[in-house]
Amino acid sequence: MRNTVFPFAAGRLRAAICLFMALVIALGPLASVRPASADIFGDFPIKKEKELGEKYNALMRARLPIIEDPEIADYVRGIVERISEQVPTMPFELTTSVVLNHNINAFAAPAGYVYVFTGLITNFEHEAELAGVIAHELAHVSHRHLAGRIKQQQMTQMGMLAGMLAGMFLGVAAGGNNAAEAGEALIYGSLAGGTQAMLNYSRVDEREADQSGLTYLVGAGYNPEGMVSAFRKIKKKSWLAGGGNMPQYLSTHPAVEERVSYLDTMIEGLDPEVRKRPLDDTRFLRIKALITARYLDPQVALAAFDVPQGENGALSAMGKGIVHARENRITEARAAFEQAVQLAPNDTLVLREAGRFHYLKGDQNLAALYLQKAVLLNPRDLFALFYHARLLGDRGDTENAVKAYRRILAKLPEDSEVQYHLGRVLGESGQLFDGHLHLAYSAIYGLQKKQARFHMDKAEAFAKSDAQKEAFAELRKVYEARSEFW
Repeated sequence: MRNTVFPFAAGRLRAAICLFMALVIALGPLASVRPASADIFGDFPIKKEKELGEKYNALMRARLPIIEDPEIADYVRGIVERISEQVPTMPFELTTSVVLNHNINAFAAPAGYVYVFTGLITNFEHEAELAGVIAHELAHVSHRHLAGRIKQQQMTQMGMLAGMLAGMFLGVAAGGNNAAEAGEALIYGSLAGGTQAMLNYSRVDEREADQSGLTYLVGAGYNPEGMVSAFRKIKKKSWLAGGGNMPQYLSTHPAVEERVSYLDTMIEGLDPEVRKRPLDDTRFLRIKALITARYLDPQVALAAFDVPQGENGALSAMGKGIVHARENRITEARAAFEQAVQLAPNDTLVLREAGRFHYLKGDQNLAALYLQKAVLLNPRDLFALFYHARLLGDRGDTENAVKAYRRILAKLPEDSEVQYHLGRVLGESGQLFDGHLHLAYSAIYGLQKKQARFHMDKAEAFAKSDAQKEAFAELRKVYEARSEFW
């Protein structure tokens, strides 16, 4: 399961450039669309927007650190879905991804692909603030502001290309062992930034997104102050950081003060009961604790969990356990997880994190105890199921391990790590065609060309039955569709 940043490997910088150019090429034909061939939405037909969105999403999910942990991903998607129920009917479904990135940002790509950064959770105190930013982005989607900017895409492509090249040269200029990483990070920044350049919305667009977003937020049952509070906090944190992390939806005109002012005026006109809506942050704080423990600087995270024992005592103990495990302080981690389980013996998040810890440290008995209970109490937690499947595979229970992996892939078919472990357990059990088939999928979704070709050749050699040949033909189609990114 992808829940951390992938290590940078040789060739990633080159791959990023190729992927970027593929996106530029994909954008190119849009300029030739004539009004006569366009649909009612203007010069950017829905069909083209969906095609572009799919390509862009495949690129982003393959190379950005996307969090698939259902505890986090489902929470954010739930907020998006809750707000989207207030949005007028759109010609496409919304697809939400959570990006591991500590900046305070979110952006909407073509055809309703929404990317929410974890920094929006770790830097806020209330769910209504997170929902406020998401509502603003969904307003841009519902009004199809991006489609209105596509006409300028030729100029935007040049800006994106300039940003990419600047990232390359700055990375090289940085010198040292981290030069390639620095360059690649800047290129990825320019990929997302390139989209935002295309989203260089006008004053009218931003005001419309603010006002519609506030309407969506209120309709979804949130306290309307969430949006204004979010804007104020983003501006304050950006100022403290030197202004470099101001997200696009606040860096464009009109100025933040003006936007907060007219939003305040709108809120004053709402029913007093709406303005006094309570803030329910129970799950928000749970997700914030998990992200803080797993992804923030260990010392910062430990300070966040240094709180008196009480209602959140189990989460604090769990958080300490995760941080201590990251620092390989095994004795402290074990004690913290033991305390967390004692405080909340039926909390599925606590159980699965304790089970994961004991599995990775080699205590299969405790791992089995906690992971089995977590899966039974919450069958939807694919993260717990993933580690339970690994445990089953290690113990030689191939049949049930395979069933568990296939359950996960039914929901996350493009998760390269799950494909990899399923391929391994199948191959080790002598099912060579299926083993190489899934290892090939793993390599394809991870954009590892040589590994993909190797396992495809092996799978083709082992394909004997008609069903296996059909499965291989489907694999080849996926490979060819993704090959444009190599």
